[in-house]
Amino acid sequence: MNRTPNRICIVGAGMGGLTAAMLLAARGLEVVVLEKAECPGGKTRAIPIANGITMRPVFEAIFDAAGASLAAHLELTRMGLLARHHWADGATLDIVDGRAANADAVGRFAGAAAARGYSDFAARAERYFQALEAPFIMAQKPGAMALSANAGLARKLGLSALSPLWEGLREHFSDPRLCQVFGRAACYIGASPLLAPATLMMISHIEQMGVWQPRGGIGALIAAMAEVAQARGASLRLGAEVVDLRIEAGRARGVVLAGGEVVAADAVIGNADVAAIAAGRLGQAAARAVAEVPAGKRSFSAITWALPAPLEALPAQSVFLPDDPTAEFSDLHFRARLPAQPSVQLAAHAQGATAMVLAPSRADTRPLSPAAIAECGRAAQALMRAAGHFQNLEDTVPTTPDLFARAYPGTGGALYGQALHGWTTSFARPGAATRLPGFYLCGGGTHPGAGVAMAALSGRRAAERVLEQKA
Repeated sequence: MNRTPNRICIVGAGMGGLTAAMLLAARGLEVVVLEKAECPGGKTRAIPIANGITMRPVFEAIFDAAGASLAAHLELTRMGLLARHHWADGATLDIVDGRAANADAVGRFAGAAAARGYSDFAARAERYFQALEAPFIMAQKPGAMALSANAGLARKLGLSALSPLWEGLREHFSDPRLCQVFGRAACYIGASPLLAPATLMMISHIEQMGVWQPRGGIGALIAAMAEVAQARGASLRLGAEVVDLRIEAGRARGVVLAGGEVVAADAVIGNADVAAIAAGRLGQAAARAVAEVPAGKRSFSAITWALPAPLEALPAQSVFLPDDPTAEFSDLHFRARLPAQPSVQLAAHAQGATAMVLAPSRADTRPLSPAAIAECGRAAQALMRAAGHFQNLEDTVPTTPDLFARAYPGTGGALYGQALHGWTTSFARPGAATRLPGFYLCGGGTHPGAGVAMAALSGRRAAERVLEQKA
């Protein structure tokens, strides 16, 4: 079989895969993207992004490198109100775009000491981001030993960076409600604030650098990236399921589709969940090339209810928090059950056309009992109702972890790959390179981690590895 020189096959048209496609096609390589679904987007289709995108310069740099302009393809509005937090007693706290305004709001909410605590917390979050941006976030997969040996980095972070996020937050806030609010950084990546590392405080600083709402939602960003990739010559094939790698002389040299078609290539990038690859979803050669993700180390999942009506009198992102600030995480992680008192995220998306209610859940391939789902729905409704907002979930069919597992086979229903529990797990995610020459990885389960911008960075790292091979 003839092989086209410099041909790259990308499996999956998620954020990482589209980033790699844009960059490689812009460098003159022949790129074919194979996506099993009938539309691109990956897991962004499962949990619509309501509160916009962070790290705008990451996307600007990707578009620039592809010879395009982010501003020309996408209308972005910087969000002023990032999230409104509600409690059952009627208390609310808005987190906005602006550290001084947040300090004032926290002071009105919990007193002058809490305001000072927020200012110290915000400075610590900024210090963590500045310390980790270059050597970790923007780098190819760094090793724990290498970073530990960096004396300057160790001084910037301090020993407290190794502690759990919740413990770090208690150094700044005596009011547990404020720990709830800023501990949700862990929830953004399917982790527990009781176990996730304190370095996740930097998410708060990243949000203060700007959260941008795309006109048309996250789908508009996906569409713009696919458009640029195709304009640079990439081919996007939807409804094309890859079941195996084509191996030649010990290297990945293309893929095999479900119907038996062979797509030859000089390198393959897998934009797929690492757990799914390890479970054999791309064949045994790919499975042997990556490390297995044990079921007990998966991130959390969610139960979601999609509401057809737009939100009224609520911001795009509203969070309803239970009275007990840690019980839901103890239930999820230590008792392996649905929370009796779940937190609830109510998010508008697609220009307010619909709303999504999310409650955290354990990742599982086994269906939850109808009684357990109904009880979780009642608890979610009760929490929102106590805070003065009623959303009827009873007539809405929820999406549960087993359905996510069915939609994304091999993941076990986890939405964010491996859980970031303990500071060493930051280094457990694989980088772009694998054990199999010519086979590379990208996506939220790879370095630098979960989240839209992080997945895009993983695609950039994979493209760099391919270009190194070409050189």
